[in-house]
Amino acid sequence: MTIRTILVDDEPLAIQGLELRLQAHEDVEIVDKCVNGREAIRSIKTHKPDLVFLDIQMPGFDGFSVVQGLMEVEPPLVVFVTAYSDHALRAFEAQAVDYLMKPVDDSRLADTLDRVRQRLNEKRGQAEVDRLKEVLAEVAPEAAETLSDGSDGAHNANRFEKLINIKDRGQIFRVDVDTIERIDAAGDYMCIYTGDNTLILRETMKDLEKRLDPRRFQRVHRSTIVNLDLVKQVKPHTNGECFLVLDSGAQVKVSRSYRDVVARFVH
Repeated sequence: MTIRTILVDDEPLAIQGLELRLQAHEDVEIVDKCVNGREAIRSIKTHKPDLVFLDIQMPGFDGFSVVQGLMEVEPPLVVFVTAYSDHALRAFEAQAVDYLMKPVDDSRLADTLDRVRQRLNEKRGQAEVDRLKEVLAEVAPEAAETLSDGSDGAHNANRFEKLINIKDRGQIFRVDVDTIERIDAAGDYMCIYTGDNTLILRETMKDLEKRLDPRRFQRVHRSTIVNLDLVKQVKPHTNGECFLVLDSGAQVKVSRSYRDVVARFVH
């Protein structure tokens, strides 16, 4: 797999330095280098790269303006590169893969590229499935229907979040979804409970559900999502309700409307 890459920075020495470091990664192919934001937008639309290393602080169109200028096309993966750490929060809010400080450290760059490879593998894997479905729908409709019914699980699982960026108390926490025990809704805010922390995420329950694998994260109440992998006991209650006892000892009430979730544990 080749990672088609564009470098964007108004400082030629910064581009040269990053280019030299990327030479150690044989799967990275630099298809263009740009020195300002407007040039970057044109180049990205023309070359359709997999990845863009994007400087934030540039005259005219800064890095965030470049991202906004790509709203009408399918955007590439973006890694922001900057000398100013105070841009980190906005970088993650812009859904960047990573945020690198200048001068770029070789080990941090390697970690970033590993993350990029994972994202691209997931994206390309799903694209292959979609193309196969289109072909089968034309030449073998019954096979296409069977594929849709039975083989989407593994590929669909790849589209769900493995890490969630949560801005809380002026900091960004990168939370591994495996550590999330339960989620409680409070209006437009979510209380995210992990084994040793409670964080506040500004997002609706509906939107957050779309980001989590439903085979593991299920709503058990109108305002509560539970990680089913961390349920260790089911305690019956009155009127068809019950409580789920989690690894931490916390007990979550399951309303009758969601009792089908409990069936997973008793059948």
